[in-house]
Amino acid sequence: MSATVHPITSSRLDRTARLTGRSLAYCAALVPVALLALVTAPVGGAGAAAARWRRLRTGLLGAPPTPAPDRRPGPVAVLGHGLLSLLLGLVALLPLGVQLLLVLRGVLYGIVDPGPYDHSWGGPTRAGAWLAHFLVGLPMAAAGLAALIGIAAVHQRLTRRLDGERSGAWLLPTTLLIAAAGALLFVAWLHQI
Repeated sequence: MSATVHPITSSRLDRTARLTGRSLAYCAALVPVALLALVTAPVGGAGAAAARWRRLRTGLLGAPPTPAPDRRPGPVAVLGHGLLSLLLGLVALLPLGVQLLLVLRGVLYGIVDPGPYDHSWGGPTRAGAWLAHFLVGLPMAAAGLAALIGIAAVHQRLTRRLDGERSGAWLLPTTLLIAAAGALLFVAWLHQI
């Protein structure tokens, strides 16, 4: 008896997979694009920097384009956006690192760590240690992907502000809270290693 996947479930899975991949790429681009904006905005490149943010949002995330703004954002607005983007991009490095760790310490564990596995999770065999590390990494990778989707969604809303769209009062405090939580997590990780 063959199992069939319901078409609605299949399309929902496809959309989720696309959103996850796009959010991962978007978050990976935040730091370089933010640094470029911080360098170019003060020397007359505010309009080009805002256009780059729009292209990133519509091209990578597939967000619908916003209507052309009535006025172009000034250098101060683009610099502020660049700083907030840099903060979110630095926080995004944490879940991006988790994805890398899943590959290196989960999928490729038996290759990266040649053993012995006597004191490893799942040891003393290579297969047991490999499986244990992979299974432990799966929920952490899922949480990391969810964090990347959230960071991309928050940043997308921030970028809409450059086009003059109104945003909720929650957006700036949420962005700063994400940055503070990321900094605390990073400091805790540094103390752990």
